[in-house]
Amino acid sequence: MRIRYTLHVVGILIFFLGLTMVFPLLFGLYYQDESVVPLLKSITVTLGSGLALYFLFRGAKGEMMSHREGMGVVAIGWTAAGFFGALPYYWGGVFDGFSDAFFESVSGFTTTGASVMAQIEVVSRGFLFWRNLTQWLGGMGIIVLSLAILPLLGIGGMQLYKAEVPGPVPDKLKPRIRDTAMVLWKVYVLFSAAEALLLMLGGMDLFEALCHTFGTTATAGFSTRNASIGSFHSPYIDTVIILFMLLGGINFSLHYQCLRGDLRAFWRNPEFRFFMGAILIFFLAVTFNIYHTVYETLSGAIRFGAFQVISIITTTGYTTADFEKWPPLSQSILLFCMFLGASAGSTGGAMKCLRIMLLLKHSYKQLFSLIHPHAVTQVKLGGRPISDEVLHSIWGYFMLYLGLFILCSFLLAAMGVDVVTSFAAVAATIGNIGPGLGLVGPTDNYAHIPLLGKWLLILCMLLGRLEIYTVLILFVPEFWRK
Repeated sequence: MRIRYTLHVVGILIFFLGLTMVFPLLFGLYYQDESVVPLLKSITVTLGSGLALYFLFRGAKGEMMSHREGMGVVAIGWTAAGFFGALPYYWGGVFDGFSDAFFESVSGFTTTGASVMAQIEVVSRGFLFWRNLTQWLGGMGIIVLSLAILPLLGIGGMQLYKAEVPGPVPDKLKPRIRDTAMVLWKVYVLFSAAEALLLMLGGMDLFEALCHTFGTTATAGFSTRNASIGSFHSPYIDTVIILFMLLGGINFSLHYQCLRGDLRAFWRNPEFRFFMGAILIFFLAVTFNIYHTVYETLSGAIRFGAFQVISIITTTGYTTADFEKWPPLSQSILLFCMFLGASAGSTGGAMKCLRIMLLLKHSYKQLFSLIHPHAVTQVKLGGRPISDEVLHSIWGYFMLYLGLFILCSFLLAAMGVDVVTSFAAVAATIGNIGPGLGLVGPTDNYAHIPLLGKWLLILCMLLGRLEIYTVLILFVPEFWRK
């Protein structure tokens, strides 16, 4: 692995990140708040650091980026984004220390939405816009955005794309990876513009409409209000958010096919059918469980049940109700949704429906083989056979996911955090969801988690966003050897 070349590319990403800080600066200038100076300092340091890495290691540029270097760029680049993204919070005094600022920044870029910000509404709008913009950038991925815009990364682009795009099988829509990235971002921007317009029609101003659009299309969950979407008390806004959470949780390659006129692409896709079927089953179960027990009217149960099921299964994390007051069955369903997650190729997190589907199919194949030991069978998806290599990779991912969940939960509990909060906090961060149960429930935050626990959860957020392998591979000695 060429360290110098890797840092050269990371420098480009850091420079681009510095350019994006101009947008919250404009809001800070417009509202004349105290975010202006910290943002100016952050822009200067971020741009300078990016240029320094770019020119310092410019001679290391090679002809082809290897698979190792692709994963290295993504893991180091994402961590660097969290570091530089924390500078505005730190220099602006939003948090007492750098650890909290880094936690909030990583939570944004990984689209987790877990916050240590106790009083959101008193924070300057420039900082809040940056906080929500980090979600939007992280949703489709800074790496993919760079592939679309910066031709400097055109060489070896597939290695970056495979390391960053969520899901076991990334869809390459165009012959050139740069064109694929551009297609994904065009769809992403189109949805964002449509949602912002609809939210403004519902009564939000431009600032809040953009911030909540960033949190929805990225399936992230940061809000400008302490009570999240529930503070608006608007069935219209709830409906718009539900619609775009669903769109964000669906494979973006299907959106592209649909926009090109293939309206049946959704239904032909087996993962889409599985995803929508799971939502329908969980929604009906939660709705009937909270009807009369929590909400007196069926319309209320439908409205709040649908919102929370879709918010959790798409790993967005927005809330309109305190689901910790719901019956145990509803809470259990929402907890299961934290593990299931959205579709592969979406902005959602967790295990992904595609993996769960293939695991179920492979398990059924094993049962079938016990009954018919001489039969030759193969796992198929949409009529296409799935190779043993992909299945082994998915089983490995599944075991790593569960193993890390259990290990990190035990470690958090060892720090004095209660059992429910420990398990829920790890599930919510490694699944990039945000709110959990216990002391990190929908009306709480992560500010009270011990310092070491926050760093553990930061690692969980990065592991979940980068699909575990991309981060863990850095700790394997063979990765760094020739």
